[in-house]
Amino acid sequence: MDEIEAGFTKLTEKINEMTKSTDDAAKKIKENDVVLMEKMAGMALPVIQSIGLNMLGKGKQESGGELYDTSFYPQKMIVLGKTDPVHFRLDDISKKVDDQFCLLSEDGKFYEIMYSSDGFLVDSYLHSLTSREVLELYGYEIMFMLYRALHDYLKNQDALLEALEKTINFIFVKEE
Repeated sequence: MDEIEAGFTKLTEKINEMTKSTDDAAKKIKENDVVLMEKMAGMALPVIQSIGLNMLGKGKQESGGELYDTSFYPQKMIVLGKTDPVHFRLDDISKKVDDQFCLLSEDGKFYEIMYSSDGFLVDSYLHSLTSREVLELYGYEIMFMLYRALHDYLKNQDALLEALEKTINFIFVKEE
Protein backbone atom coordinates (compact mmCIF):
# COMPACT_ATOMS: atom_id res chain seq x y z
CA MET A 1 0.00 0.00 0.00
CA ASP A 2 2.90 2.37 0.76
CA GLU A 3 4.20 1.92 -2.79
CA ILE A 4 0.83 2.94 -4.22
CA GLU A 5 0.67 6.02 -2.00
CA ALA A 6 4.26 6.97 -2.86
CA GLY A 7 3.54 6.52 -6.58
CA PHE A 8 0.36 8.58 -6.30
CA THR A 9 2.20 11.34 -4.42
CA LYS A 10 4.95 11.37 -7.07
CA LEU A 11 2.30 11.55 -9.82
CA THR A 12 0.48 14.51 -8.21
CA GLU A 13 3.81 16.31 -7.72
CA LYS A 14 4.62 15.81 -11.41
CA ILE A 15 1.17 17.12 -12.41
CA ASN A 16 1.65 20.20 -10.21
CA GLU A 17 5.10 20.86 -11.75
CA MET A 18 3.72 20.54 -15.28
CA THR A 19 0.77 22.80 -14.46
CA LYS A 20 3.16 25.45 -13.12
CA SER A 21 5.36 25.14 -16.25
CA THR A 22 2.31 25.42 -18.51
CA ASP A 23 1.03 28.45 -16.59
CA ASP A 24 4.48 30.11 -16.80
CA ALA A 25 4.71 29.46 -20.56
CA ALA A 26 1.17 30.76 -21.16
CA LYS A 27 1.97 33.89 -19.13
CA LYS A 28 5.13 34.50 -21.17
CA ILE A 29 3.20 34.10 -24.45
CA LYS A 30 0.49 36.48 -23.23
CA GLU A 31 3.15 39.05 -22.30
CA ASN A 32 4.53 38.83 -25.85
CA ASP A 33 1.27 38.40 -27.77
CA VAL A 34 1.75 41.57 -29.84
CA VAL A 35 5.23 40.46 -30.94
CA LEU A 36 3.87 37.04 -31.88
CA MET A 37 1.00 38.63 -33.83
CA GLU A 38 3.38 40.89 -35.75
CA LYS A 39 5.75 38.02 -36.59
CA MET A 40 2.86 35.84 -37.80
CA ALA A 41 1.56 38.70 -39.95
CA GLY A 42 4.99 39.28 -41.48
CA MET A 43 5.39 35.62 -42.32
CA ALA A 44 1.97 35.57 -43.99
CA LEU A 45 2.66 38.41 -46.46
CA PRO A 46 3.76 36.25 -49.44
CA VAL A 47 0.64 34.12 -49.02
CA ILE A 48 -1.65 37.17 -48.92
CA GLN A 49 -0.33 38.27 -52.31
CA SER A 50 -1.40 34.89 -53.62
CA ILE A 51 -4.73 34.23 -51.88
CA GLY A 52 -5.80 37.72 -50.85
CA LEU A 53 -8.93 39.44 -52.10
CA ASN A 54 -9.54 42.96 -53.32
CA MET A 55 -12.16 44.19 -50.89
CA LEU A 56 -15.11 46.25 -52.02
CA GLY A 57 -14.68 49.94 -51.40
CA LYS A 58 -17.92 51.22 -52.86
CA GLY A 59 -20.74 50.10 -55.13
CA LYS A 60 -24.29 50.87 -56.14
CA GLN A 61 -26.93 48.33 -55.30
CA GLU A 62 -29.84 47.23 -57.50
CA SER A 63 -33.19 46.43 -55.95
CA GLY A 64 -32.32 42.71 -56.19
CA GLY A 65 -29.17 43.23 -54.17
CA GLU A 66 -26.69 42.98 -57.07
CA LEU A 67 -23.85 45.51 -57.07
CA TYR A 68 -22.71 47.61 -60.05
CA ASP A 69 -20.34 50.53 -60.60
CA THR A 70 -18.08 48.96 -57.99
CA SER A 71 -14.65 50.10 -56.86
CA PHE A 72 -12.20 48.08 -54.83
CA TYR A 73 -9.25 48.77 -52.57
CA PRO A 74 -6.01 48.28 -54.53
CA GLN A 75 -4.16 46.03 -52.06
CA LYS A 76 -5.07 42.39 -51.50
CA MET A 77 -6.29 41.39 -48.05
CA ILE A 78 -7.42 38.35 -46.11
CA VAL A 79 -10.35 38.44 -43.72
CA LEU A 80 -9.34 37.26 -40.25
CA GLY A 81 -12.43 37.95 -38.22
CA LYS A 82 -15.82 39.55 -37.90
CA THR A 83 -17.28 41.34 -34.93
CA ASP A 84 -20.59 42.85 -33.95
CA PRO A 85 -20.64 46.19 -35.73
CA VAL A 86 -20.26 49.45 -33.86
CA HIS A 87 -23.19 51.86 -34.08
CA PHE A 88 -21.60 54.34 -36.47
CA ARG A 89 -18.56 54.72 -38.71
CA LEU A 90 -15.49 56.54 -37.48
CA ASP A 91 -15.27 58.69 -40.62
CA ASP A 92 -18.96 59.68 -40.65
CA ILE A 93 -21.10 59.27 -37.53
CA SER A 94 -24.29 59.60 -39.62
CA LYS A 95 -23.55 56.22 -41.28
CA LYS A 96 -24.66 53.06 -39.50
CA VAL A 97 -22.22 50.13 -39.73
CA ASP A 98 -23.80 46.99 -41.19
CA ASP A 99 -20.73 44.73 -41.20
CA GLN A 100 -17.30 45.02 -39.61
CA PHE A 101 -14.26 42.83 -40.33
CA CYS A 102 -10.60 42.55 -39.33
CA LEU A 103 -8.21 42.29 -42.30
CA LEU A 104 -4.52 41.73 -42.93
CA SER A 105 -3.25 43.43 -46.06
CA GLU A 106 -0.39 42.57 -48.37
CA ASP A 107 1.26 45.77 -47.14
CA GLY A 108 1.66 44.06 -43.75
CA LYS A 109 -0.88 46.21 -41.92
CA PHE A 110 -3.98 45.23 -40.02
CA TYR A 111 -7.18 47.01 -40.94
CA GLU A 112 -10.75 47.13 -39.84
CA ILE A 113 -13.28 47.60 -42.59
CA MET A 114 -16.73 48.97 -41.83
CA TYR A 115 -19.46 48.58 -44.44
CA SER A 116 -22.57 50.77 -44.63
CA SER A 117 -25.55 50.60 -46.92
CA ASP A 118 -28.46 52.96 -47.45
CA GLY A 119 -30.27 50.59 -49.81
CA PHE A 120 -28.78 52.20 -52.92
CA LEU A 121 -25.10 52.78 -52.11
CA VAL A 122 -22.77 50.36 -50.30
CA ASP A 123 -19.57 52.00 -49.14
CA SER A 124 -16.89 51.35 -46.60
CA TYR A 125 -14.36 52.89 -44.31
CA LEU A 126 -10.94 51.24 -44.03
CA HIS A 127 -9.33 51.97 -40.68
CA SER A 128 -5.73 50.99 -39.84
CA LEU A 129 -5.22 49.05 -36.59
CA THR A 130 -2.14 48.25 -34.54
CA SER A 131 -1.48 44.66 -33.50
CA ARG A 132 -2.41 45.60 -29.93
CA GLU A 133 -5.75 47.04 -31.11
CA VAL A 134 -6.45 43.89 -33.14
CA LEU A 135 -5.96 41.72 -30.08
CA GLU A 136 -8.03 44.02 -27.87
CA LEU A 137 -10.92 44.29 -30.35
CA TYR A 138 -10.96 40.80 -31.85
CA GLY A 139 -9.09 38.63 -29.34
CA TYR A 140 -6.79 35.69 -29.88
CA GLU A 141 -9.15 34.19 -32.45
CA ILE A 142 -7.37 36.40 -35.00
CA MET A 143 -4.10 34.55 -34.35
CA PHE A 144 -5.87 31.26 -34.83
CA MET A 145 -7.50 32.43 -38.07
CA LEU A 146 -4.14 33.63 -39.40
CA TYR A 147 -2.58 30.27 -38.53
CA ARG A 148 -5.53 28.46 -40.08
CA ALA A 149 -5.31 30.46 -43.31
CA LEU A 150 -1.65 29.53 -43.72
CA HIS A 151 -2.29 25.91 -42.79
CA ASP A 152 -5.13 25.57 -45.30
CA TYR A 153 -3.07 27.31 -47.99
CA LEU A 154 -0.20 24.86 -47.44
CA LYS A 155 -2.59 21.91 -47.58
CA ASN A 156 -4.04 23.18 -50.86
CA GLN A 157 -0.53 23.71 -52.26
CA ASP A 158 0.38 20.10 -51.36
CA ALA A 159 -2.73 18.83 -53.15
CA LEU A 160 -1.96 21.00 -56.18
CA LEU A 161 1.64 19.81 -56.32
CA GLU A 162 0.54 16.19 -56.08
CA ALA A 163 -1.97 16.69 -58.92
CA LEU A 164 0.66 18.40 -61.09
CA GLU A 165 3.14 15.58 -60.48
CA LYS A 166 0.53 13.00 -61.50
CA THR A 167 -0.28 14.98 -64.65
CA ILE A 168 3.39 15.32 -65.60
CA ASN A 169 3.96 11.62 -65.02
CA PHE A 170 0.93 10.78 -67.14
CA ILE A 171 1.98 13.08 -70.01
CA PHE A 172 5.61 12.05 -70.05
CA VAL A 173 5.26 8.36 -69.27
CA LYS A 174 7.79 6.38 -71.27
CA GLU A 175 6.37 3.60 -73.32
CA GLU A 176 8.40 0.44 -73.08
